Amino acid sequence: MISCPPGSVVSVSDGGTSYLAHRSSWILDSGASHHITSRKPPQYLNSVHPQFITVASGDTLPVSGAADINLTPSITLRSALHVSGSPIARRKPSLEKGICRMVSISLTHLPQRCCRLLAPLTGIDVWVMLLYTSSKNFSPTDRKVVTSADVTFLEDQPYYSELIDPPPPPATLPRPVIPVTSIPPPLLPTPIPPKPPTPPVIRVYTRRPPSSTTPRELPRSNDALQPADPTTASSTAHPLANYVSLHRLTPPLYAFVTSLSSISIPNSVQEALTHPGWRAAMEDEMRALWANQTWDLVPLPTGHTSVSCKWVFVVKHAADGTIDRLKARLVARGFTQQHGLDYEETFSPVAKLNTVRVLLSLAVHRHWPLYQLDIKNAFLNGDLQETVYMQEPPGFETTGESLVCHLRKSIYGLKQSPRAWFEKFSKVVCASGFTRSSADSSLFIRHRSTETVILLVYVDDILITGNDTAGIQQIKEQLNSAFQTKDLGNLRYFLGLEVARRSDGLVLSQRKYCMDLLHDAGYSGCKPAETPMDANHKLSAHSSDSDKLLTNPEYYRRLVGKLIYLTVTRPDISFAVGVVSRFMHAPRTSHLQAVERILRYLKIAPGQGLVYKPSTSLSLVAYSDADYAGSIDDRRSTTGFCTYFGGHLITWRSKKQSVVARSSAEAEYRAMAAVASELTWLESLLGDLGVRLSSPATLFCDSQAAIHIAKNPVFHERTKHIEVDCHFIREKVQSKKIDLEHVPAKDQVADILTKALSGPLYYQFLSKLGAYDLYAPACGGVLEKPN
Repeated sequence: MISCPPGSVVSVSDGGTSYLAHRSSWILDSGASHHITSRKPPQYLNSVHPQFITVASGDTLPVSGAADINLTPSITLRSALHVSGSPIARRKPSLEKGICRMVSISLTHLPQRCCRLLAPLTGIDVWVMLLYTSSKNFSPTDRKVVTSADVTFLEDQPYYSELIDPPPPPATLPRPVIPVTSIPPPLLPTPIPPKPPTPPVIRVYTRRPPSSTTPRELPRSNDALQPADPTTASSTAHPLANYVSLHRLTPPLYAFVTSLSSISIPNSVQEALTHPGWRAAMEDEMRALWANQTWDLVPLPTGHTSVSCKWVFVVKHAADGTIDRLKARLVARGFTQQHGLDYEETFSPVAKLNTVRVLLSLAVHRHWPLYQLDIKNAFLNGDLQETVYMQEPPGFETTGESLVCHLRKSIYGLKQSPRAWFEKFSKVVCASGFTRSSADSSLFIRHRSTETVILLVYVDDILITGNDTAGIQQIKEQLNSAFQTKDLGNLRYFLGLEVARRSDGLVLSQRKYCMDLLHDAGYSGCKPAETPMDANHKLSAHSSDSDKLLTNPEYYRRLVGKLIYLTVTRPDISFAVGVVSRFMHAPRTSHLQAVERILRYLKIAPGQGLVYKPSTSLSLVAYSDADYAGSIDDRRSTTGFCTYFGGHLITWRSKKQSVVARSSAEAEYRAMAAVASELTWLESLLGDLGVRLSSPATLFCDSQAAIHIAKNPVFHERTKHIEVDCHFIREKVQSKKIDLEHVPAKDQVADILTKALSGPLYYQFLSKLGAYDLYAPACGGVLEKPN
């Protein structure tokens, strides 16, 4: 918003800014330029202006005159001081097709009082605007000037667009060719890390403590907070910045969060080759492949086929959150391989995400540090046994010849590469005294007296924790000697999970992933919904006249697939996502509307996750529930359960049962059998980690009939048809591995995983799940009801 006076002027004191600079430092910190005026009415003062003004940065700039700014032929902003000391050429803005352009300015009369400094970021001079009792405000959206005495100035948001002219089309550069005999050093400069993000502007709020026991409040449209990000569009009625704030983050974490989206990923090889940083990264990858003797260039033998390949681009971050480097990785298209011809056995060293949460919870309870390592070109360390031919990398083909790559070493993308890499990694780690967990083959533990070191492997990303500081440093050095590693320092970002470690615990979230999902789906400015699913409406696979099949089911499947991964830290959407995933084969309009409702719900708190705080009581507790005959298509029930370790939510599930239950007691009994299996696995995992539980796991259920069936080995009309595997819960109860307890339905936390709930009850259970939003705004308004 730009403000200018209605016509009255007053004089300016020459010493005003220097006085304020010493006595009121907050004025300079706010970005404003303040000037002292006389108490006399403005009409009795002479038209005198200062020769110089002092801006917020402390610089003194000369005032060369005043100007009328003609935004349009019919709209003029009058009485503005012109600061000619700006290094940018003197121009004025005009609006053409939504783009801010600059033309020349004609100087007119001089204003006599200035209280507002307008300092755009790019492309214009510095202008000091005049302000008095009422102000004329120009709205670029409505293209109107409105006079108002009640004006709010946005000191931290520039008026002018950073985009002055449309960017020119990227120049087409020839693709570089690297000789197969030797690869010279790259001539292009190495990627230049972006400048550190600007610290957030200091604002004064009336802050309320974060609470997850009540529904989230959505800002009113007339008093909403201004977006924290100046680049956020403000034309939408529900800007995403109203629901995300970074004010609670420490400076290192703030730098990390803001740098996650600072560099865009190329969409094609041609686009990457035009960027110096990405091009250098591609050349580095080719140089590493050649130095490792990954392949030989040969003509394709008759009767053989070649596997194609592609480039994958990733931005790597340093321990402090800044951008460390740009990574280009060459991967083979393994889906074109044929079983028995160019691969046999396959295996991928992928850690269970439940194991990741258990390990993070244990580290918080025992105050262990968390570190992260990255194995450079991990798959290139595996030895390839089969004969595989691959096409030359795009952008680096040999000119004038038709050759293929005869692979000697494994490479990313091949079906057998993960197995070959993991075999070699396991040999190195086990030689250092580590043993593989029986509960998760990607987990390695070493116990020496009272000292413990734990490694968790997810392909080439390694998570390290334990209480043996010397042992942790030793294994880091051993891995670096066997493989080329990159020490990423303290754990911050792992598999798309953002880890915010604090003195009193840890917060696990997928803020960036969620915001990218909303942006890609076009829901950044949507109106939020109170809950992820309508409690009064059930989805069905059967059609109606208005509920037609989607013409583009791939869009639906892509959205649901992304939502499934978001449930890693968002148990609150597990049931809703599970329901919409039942219709992937033939999605309809009503199913897409349900997915859109989930996206609208995510808009309320994109940064919501789980909070883990230390506890002295390390026990296993579980809640089990079932929604009897909840599916209106096949009348099957839905199982829902959640498990806690030391008060931390570590695993949960919402899944439709495989058979039709004949009674609600049977449905609850089947759900109890499922959670008993989960508790057995958790006990085995915790035992490998060195945790000895002092008491049996406690299982809470709200069905007295199901508890009676589990505690008493009797068979009658209700139970004689139940499969034998479901009686697994009886064995655990009799062996005193699990204690069954009854819980009232109003306190059954797992109810949120079995059915759609209304707002108050939904948020009551959500708070018991340990949900926490580190990025919640400082204050909000009244909750808007969904349409």
